[in-house]
Amino acid sequence: MTTYSIHPETRLGAVSLTVSDLERSLRFYTEVIGFKLLQQMQNTALLGTKENAPALVLTGQPDAAPLRRHTTGLYHFAILVPTRLDLARSLRQLAETRYPVQGASDHLVSEALYLADPDGNGIEIYVDRPRAEWPRRNGQLLMATDPLDLDGLMRELEQDDTAWAGLPEQTQIGHVHLHVADLDEAENFYGNVLGFDIMFRYGPSALFVSAGGYHHHLGLNTWAGRGAPPPSANTVGLRHFTVILPDEAERSRLLAHLRDSGISFSEAGDVITLRDPSHNGIQLLVASQQQAPAKALSLENAR
Repeated sequence: MTTYSIHPETRLGAVSLTVSDLERSLRFYTEVIGFKLLQQMQNTALLGTKENAPALVLTGQPDAAPLRRHTTGLYHFAILVPTRLDLARSLRQLAETRYPVQGASDHLVSEALYLADPDGNGIEIYVDRPRAEWPRRNGQLLMATDPLDLDGLMRELEQDDTAWAGLPEQTQIGHVHLHVADLDEAENFYGNVLGFDIMFRYGPSALFVSAGGYHHHLGLNTWAGRGAPPPSANTVGLRHFTVILPDEAERSRLLAHLRDSGISFSEAGDVITLRDPSHNGIQLLVASQQQAPAKALSLENAR
C-alpha cells in the first residue's frame, strides 16, 4: 500500500444529522445556536452562516428511533467561532434562552462549551487560542480537559451592548468527534488511509487527528465501548460529515490511494461517499465544488 498524507489545507465541511422533529430542531439551531436557515426542501434543511456554505444539514424523520447508548456514531460536532467574545455571546444566549449547558472546558488549545440538541446529538461551541500559544512538550502538542474560566469569559461582555444576531459569518465546523468500535482500526483508517496526522493521544481510549498541524479535525474514542455496534439506519444522529479537499489534484491523489488500499466508496457527481470501519459516514468534496444549497438538498433527499 502506498503512503499517503492528506493535504495540509484540508478542512471539514457540513455535518449531516437525522432528527426526529425537523421544525423543533430548526427552532433550536436558529434561535438558540444562531445558525441561519439557508434553504429547505421537503424534510431536509440546510443551515449555516454564509449563503453558499452550509454547515449543518438536518433531515427530519418522524419515526426515527432515539439515540442509543453504547453504539458508534457522533460524540459531538464542534462549531468554531472566531473570537472569545463570540463564545461569550453564545454562552449569554444559552443563559437567556435557559438552554442547559452540559459542560465548559479549557483544553489548553481552545475554550469550549458543551450541550446537546433536542434529540441528544452532542454539540461543542468553541474558540481556538492562537496557534503560537498551544502548549507542547518535547515537540508534542498538549491538550487537557480543565475547568473553563466562566467568570473570565463573561467579562468579555462588559463593554458589549450588541444585540444577539446569531453566529458570526466566519463561524465554521471546526471538528467532529466520533465514537468508534476499535481505536487501532480507526487510527489505521484515519491515519494511514485518509492520511490525517496523529496529534494527541488521550490514554488508551481516544486520539485526535488533523491536517496541517491543527489540534484536531477529528476526535476518535471508544467511550461507547470497545466493539460497539453501529446504530440502526432508522435512528437519530450522524448521517455523515464532510471533508473538504483543496483541489482536484488532491481529490485524484486520494482516490488513487483509496483504490490502492482496497477501500469501498461510491461517487455521485462531485461527491465521494465512504464509511469508516465503525460505519461512520464520510463525504469527500473539493472546495471549489461545494454545493449550492439547492444542489445539496437534492442530493440529500435522493438518499
